[in-house]
Amino acid sequence: MPRLPRVSGAEAIRALERLGFVQVRQRGSHVVLKRIAPDRVKGCVVPLHTELAVGTLRAILKQAGVTTEEFVSQL
Repeated sequence: MPRLPRVSGAEAIRALERLGFVQVRQRGSHVVLKRIAPDRVKGCVVPLHTELAVGTLRAILKQAGVTTEEFVSQL
């Protein structure tokens, strides 16, 4: 498993959008993303911080059901 890079919230959102997620809504500095697959709906919340902590990014990817390799390939 590759190490997670330090990315901003906006960079994380762009990478997730390349993986098929769309922005559903935003409240303050938190953006809600969803991806509708034929068998299920996955969603996640991404804070618009200048730099996401590694643990926060790992939790976002777990919530979204995205592997580290998939995420890093879309950066």
